[in-house]
Amino acid sequence: MKTAAVSPEIVSTPLRIGAFRRFASASLISATGSAMAPLALAYSVIEQGGGAGSLGLVLATNTVPTIVFLLIGGLFADRLSRSRLLFVGNLLAAGAQGALAVTVATGHATTASIAACGFVSGTAASFIVPATQGALAQIVPKEHLQQANALLRLPSNAVRVLGPVAGGFVVAASGASWALAWDALTFAVAAVLFLGLRLEAPPTAPAGVLADLRAGWTAFWSRTWLWTYTAAGTVLVAAWLAGFQLLGPLVAARQYAGARDWGLIQAAFACGLLAGTLVCLRWKPHRLLAVAVITAGALALPLAAMACSLSLPLVLVAALLAGIGLDVAIVTWNTAFQQHVPQAEQGRMSAFNGVGERLAIPLGYLIAALAAHSWNSQAVLLACAAMITVATVLNLCVPAVHRVNRLTPSHHSRASHDDRQAEQT
Repeated sequence: MKTAAVSPEIVSTPLRIGAFRRFASASLISATGSAMAPLALAYSVIEQGGGAGSLGLVLATNTVPTIVFLLIGGLFADRLSRSRLLFVGNLLAAGAQGALAVTVATGHATTASIAACGFVSGTAASFIVPATQGALAQIVPKEHLQQANALLRLPSNAVRVLGPVAGGFVVAASGASWALAWDALTFAVAAVLFLGLRLEAPPTAPAGVLADLRAGWTAFWSRTWLWTYTAAGTVLVAAWLAGFQLLGPLVAARQYAGARDWGLIQAAFACGLLAGTLVCLRWKPHRLLAVAVITAGALALPLAAMACSLSLPLVLVAALLAGIGLDVAIVTWNTAFQQHVPQAEQGRMSAFNGVGERLAIPLGYLIAALAAHSWNSQAVLLACAAMITVATVLNLCVPAVHRVNRLTPSHHSRASHDDRQAEQT
C-alpha cells in the first residue's frame, strides 16, 4: 500500500511529508466550518420558527445515521481507497450543507428540510470518521504518529475556541445561511485536498460484506485492550455529557455567576485542550494506552469540583486539568490504535470503537433525565464523577492495557510482519 514517500530514517517531523501537509490542511480547513456549524444550525431552526422539539429532531437526524452507518463506513475503509472515501464523504457533506444554506437564505427552510440535510451530513460522517484513522497511518511512519496526531489537533483545538465566536458574529451580522455556506465551502475544499492524497486501498482477501463484518467483530473482540477501552470510553463520555454539558450550565447558574462564569469554565477547558496538545508534542510516553486511560480520568475533576461547591478559581483549575488530560488521552489513544491495529483492519476497528462512543450520547442524556427526578444537580455531578473514576480504575486493572506500548524503530519490522500475518488470515 502507498505510505509516506520519505523513509523513516530521513524524516524528522511529519511536516516534511507532503501528503501529511495536505492531510493536515484539509482537516484544518474543514474544522473552520464545522466549528461554526452547530450555532448556525441552531439558529436556522430558530429563524424558521422552530423550538426545542424541532432542534432536538434535527440533532437526532444528524446523530442517528452516524451510528447506524458507521460499521458500513468502517468496512468500506478497509476495502477501498481511504483518500477517495474522504473525498466522497466531504463532497457529500458539502452538498448537504450547501443545500441547507440555500434553503435558509431563500426562506424555504423547514424542520423537515433541515433534518433531511442533517441526515445526509450524518451519513457522510459515518464514512469520513473510519477512513481518517487509517489514512493517517498510511501517510506517516509509525514512530512519528504521535507527533502527527498532536500537530493535527493543535490548530483544530484553536479553531474550536475561536470558531464559535466567529460563527456568532457571522450569524448575528448576516444570518445563519452564510455560516452554513462557509461550512459547505470548507467541506468542498477539503474533499479536493483529500482526493490528491491518492492512497491505495488496503490489501484484503475477497469476502462478502457479512463475512468481513464478522471477521472485524472477531478481531475487535480478540483485542481485550480495544473493547475494554471502548466500553470504558462509553461510560466516560456518557457521564461527561450528563455532568458537564447538560448539568454544568445549571449548576453555574445556581452556585456561581451564571453565564459569565460558565463561559470562563468552558474557556479554561478549551485552554487545557490546547495545552494538552503542546504536552504531546514534547512528551512521548512509553505506556501509550495506560497513559490514555489515566489522563482521560481527569474529566472527573471539574464535575467533582462543582459538586462540592468549590470556589470558581478551583473549578477553573479542574477544568484546565481536564482539558489537558482529555487531549493527551486522545493523542496517545490514536497513536496506540494506529501502531497496534493492522492497516487492513483499522477501518472496522475504528468503526466499532466509534459506535460505542457515539452510543454514549443518548446514554448521557438518559442518565441526566432519569437522575434529575430523584437527585439534585450536585448529587448527579458527584455520581458522574464517580462513574468516570470507577471506569478508569477498572480499565487500568486490565492486564492487556499495560502491554499496548509505544513501538520503537526496532519494533517496526516485527510490527510489519504481524500486519502481514493479520492481512493473510
